[in-house]
Amino acid sequence: MTSKGRVTIREVAERAGVSMATVSRVLSGNHPVPASTRARVLRAARDLDYVANAHARALVGGGRKMVAVVLRQVTSPFYAQVAEGVEAEAAARGWLCLVGTTGGDPGRELEFVQLMREEGARLVILVGGVVEDDAYRERVAHYAQALASAGARLVLCGRPAPDPDIPALVVEFDNEAGARAITGHLLSAGHRRIVFLGGLPGNTALDARVAGYRAALAEHGLGPEAAHVVDCGLGRAAGHRAMTELLKAGGVPGPGDTATPETATSGTATSGTATSGTATRDTATRDTATRDAANPGTATPDTAPARFTAVFAGDDMVAAGALRAIADAGLRVPQDISVVGYNDIPLAEDFNPPLTTVRTPAEELGRAAVRIALRDPEHAAGAHHLLGTHIVVRDSVQPPPPGREDGGSTPV
Repeated sequence: MTSKGRVTIREVAERAGVSMATVSRVLSGNHPVPASTRARVLRAARDLDYVANAHARALVGGGRKMVAVVLRQVTSPFYAQVAEGVEAEAAARGWLCLVGTTGGDPGRELEFVQLMREEGARLVILVGGVVEDDAYRERVAHYAQALASAGARLVLCGRPAPDPDIPALVVEFDNEAGARAITGHLLSAGHRRIVFLGGLPGNTALDARVAGYRAALAEHGLGPEAAHVVDCGLGRAAGHRAMTELLKAGGVPGPGDTATPETATSGTATSGTATSGTATRDTATRDTATRDAANPGTATPDTAPARFTAVFAGDDMVAAGALRAIADAGLRVPQDISVVGYNDIPLAEDFNPPLTTVRTPAEELGRAAVRIALRDPEHAAGAHHLLGTHIVVRDSVQPPPPGREDGGSTPV
């Protein structure tokens, strides 16, 4: 979409067929105006996508410089660290920081963008991956253009731009490279049956991690059928539920147990079946996954996840849930199953056992989003900055038990 600049109060007045003073009275809400006139003015403002000039209001009312950061949730350690970075950098520059949460709802996220646009925020920072569709992409492009025309900036933090041509600053880390590295770490330890736990098709961050996982498998000579992606989403509860279902389905035999896929009970389904909103993708294409199909217990020897020896959790909170489920099943990490995570939240080193994971620069991500946008505002729009990740090795990985390198049964 090509920006035509900020719509003026004069254009609203012309569209509504009233004076500029009448438009001003309607929009301020401080003066009595006939209902029919008010409706006509508001309709014209909506049709023209008019936003009151917040900079002019600031000159009159002493408004402050403001950064808005929009997150999925504030209870997630990763998002909390990003918000802390935004707040610290904004405060150091004398700016105020407002925080909004979306619960992962793209529509709610875009409502925050509109509100902050109306309130005159100079920076609007959207944090973390999101499930995108065409309507979302179109609206983000529209708001990026609208913010730019008002002298503000849209910053995408930890996610790529839906369109490289929109005037948005992108500050992210290399999700795919981090996932490729941590999967390679498991493969180097001897694991060949690795489950990715925490997929969410369409989510920009998780799709990149799945891509890195698949790439590492391919680099080690494993075919597409070696990939097993469990689409359970993020969070401790999701990780616990999905891991419990996989274990019930016979994915990993315990000591002395020779469970086979034929003995699977109802739980996580594979290649087109699912329970409790959890699906498993066993091929290299996302389209093979059918989510929320009500066909529990239909796993077969050809499609059930092989007796996996390692779990790559989509983030550390998924790993926390998986660790709990493994312990509840009477199995041990890493002696029976190795587990790795992603993000390296502060509690990861206090898990039992301490978690091997990918460290993402969460706080620096927030700081960089503000610093880069304010350092060079004229050239920030459309710029892309990629931060690095690295593996933190702790105690949750070891070679698979003898005889199980390729998913075989634990010896009796």
